[in-house]
Amino acid sequence: MTTNNPISLQPNARPVLYDNHGRPITYLRLAVTDRCNLRCFYCMPEEGIQYLHKSKLLTYEEMLRIVGVLAELGVHKVRITGGEPFVRHNLIDFMYQLAAIDGIDELNITTNGVLTGQYLRQMKEIGIKSVNLSLDTLDAKRFFEITRRNEFEKVYQTLFDLLDAGFDVKINAVVMDGKNTDDILPLVALTQHYPVSVRFIEEMPFNGEGAHYPILRWNLHKILDTIKVAYPALTKIKDAPYSTSYNYQIPDFKGNIGVIAAFSRTFCGTCNRIRMTAQGELKTCLYDEGVLSIRDLIRSGISDGELKTVFVKTFQHRAKDGFEAEKRRTSLVTESMTTIGG
Repeated sequence: MTTNNPISLQPNARPVLYDNHGRPITYLRLAVTDRCNLRCFYCMPEEGIQYLHKSKLLTYEEMLRIVGVLAELGVHKVRITGGEPFVRHNLIDFMYQLAAIDGIDELNITTNGVLTGQYLRQMKEIGIKSVNLSLDTLDAKRFFEITRRNEFEKVYQTLFDLLDAGFDVKINAVVMDGKNTDDILPLVALTQHYPVSVRFIEEMPFNGEGAHYPILRWNLHKILDTIKVAYPALTKIKDAPYSTSYNYQIPDFKGNIGVIAAFSRTFCGTCNRIRMTAQGELKTCLYDEGVLSIRDLIRSGISDGELKTVFVKTFQHRAKDGFEAEKRRTSLVTESMTTIGG
């Protein structure tokens, strides 16, 4: 796919928008808030961050308009993220509207589980199938040390409530040296009896402070080696198209295991996702510092047609990978994941 023809139109098929490296853009990660009710070590400083004034955030109406325009360009999957999505008022009503947008056929959510349990019935009605649950430890004491909040029992119960309700559940566990490496094997053990995908994520520097370590010790290889010592029968399984995780299963276990090389950035060649921050900043790579304020364009009166043109042109200048995106930055990585969108 060349930059002269970034949109592919097939008879009786949806359009597909390609970037300048021939990767389709089909997946939007939409942050609905920068606020969170936890204070996770890898996401923000202990004292929290300076939250944006409500006027600086995208309204639900603006988000619906953005998603509608992107759906016409071929985006068909949306994942709601935060911050913690459920701290934003009227989120369920918004998701009903979002799911009704023509062209959006997959709507999922990432949550920390503290407030989620009360909304499971509505989430099923909306059609949400996949829920990513942030859970870095199965130990209540370590949970408190990592999140700086005493909410383990509520989150742990949410895990089983989600499974009982029939959601496709993925546990997201960020692996942190000296914090939760003892939890790797207990989390793997969950997959023996439960149909859950446990995904171990390399720690990234998006915590409001920058990298915690001079080098990343717990990378993809060290995580896998640790699992293989305890489970030598660990078997590679087929990765889904555009998967960010390298996926494995232990024979006869109900669930599976994935490792996301988020710091090593080895999956960039098939990246089909873009991000919209809660303040309306378009990110074509997790590691860029934001390439365009869609919020400002909308509030300046841009038409939907003009907005489409802006998106198409912007995706023709996308970084090849996370390393190139980081090199393009004008400042070091110090922002918090809660302001980026998980």
